[in-house]
Parts: sequence; structure tokens; C-alpha cells
Amino acid sequence: MEKGFVQVYCGAGKGKTTAAIGQGIRAIGGQYKVIMIQFLKTPHTGECSILKNLEPYFKVFHFEKDHDFTWMLNEEEKEELKSETQNALNFANKVMDTRECDMLILDEILNALQQNLLTEIELCNLIDNKPEDMELVLTGRLLPGCIAERADYISLIEAVKHPMGKGIEARKGIEY
Repeated sequence: MEKGFVQVYCGAGKGKTTAAIGQGIRAIGGQYKVIMIQFLKTPHTGECSILKNLEPYFKVFHFEKDHDFTWMLNEEEKEELKSETQNALNFANKVMDTRECDMLILDEILNALQQNLLTEIELCNLIDNKPEDMELVLTGRLLPGCIAERADYISLIEAVKHPMGKGIEARKGIEY
């Protein structure tokens, strides 16, 4: 890979993970290796089941156990989730150090940051230590200024209309 950039897909709209995965599929089409680490998600989604077919070119990793929504966790469960998030962040740093891939996708890492499961300093250090020839893709809702300053691409995905506003629950194969 030539020079790698930092891409961010953020905002309240649907499709940030889908956009990041699409970028990853484009990368493997260009003969690049992709690793995606998902934060605050379980492997029980449609994208994870189909991405298994793309291994070893596109690998997906999860570090957390099945949890309830973060706002429903007690203090002990929050600490466990924080520890699992730190393990995922450590793995991301290891992937960069060993250059195990050409594109590293950190899905929902901005939401983990928003939930105080990691710090802005930790994420900024990770970005600053990115190998020159590795593409880094971050997703999540809110984008802190220090991350925006380091990004080369920022795509804001807005929520204009969503069925959830009418009380319709997430649908298998569409929202998960």
C-alpha cells in the first residue's frame, strides 16, 4: 500500500459500519489484508457471519462478552467491559506493531470513547503510531476535535429519518 490515511465515518445516521466494511471489501479487491475490531458489538450480526467467508483476507475480532446495553450495566459489569475494551485496544496496537494487515477498521471505537471505556489520549496515541503505509478506519457517533484533527477523511452520516423513531425494532439482516 502507498501512504495510508485515517478515515472516519461518524454521525447519528445508519450505515457507518456498512461503509467501513465496504471500504474493507474494496481493499481486499485491491489485494490488501483487512482486520476489523468491533467495539460494543457481539459477533451475532449478519455482517460477521458473511465476513467469515472472506477470511483470511478480511478478519473480524471481538473482545467482549455478551452484555446488556451500557446504560443498563452495574459498576462491576462496566469495569469488565472497560477491561475488554482495553484488551481490544491493546490488540489494535499489536496489529499495528506487527503490521498484520494493510487496513485496520476500529468499528464503534468512537462510541467506546464516548462511553469512557478508553481515553482520547489512548486513541490519539494509536492514530499517531499508525504505520505510514496502513489505512485506519474509525467509526462511531461523536467525533472529538483531537481525532478530527488527525483524520484525512471524515464522512458525517446524518439521521434524517429512521423507523426506530416510530418504535420499530431492529430487523435481522438490515440493522444487525
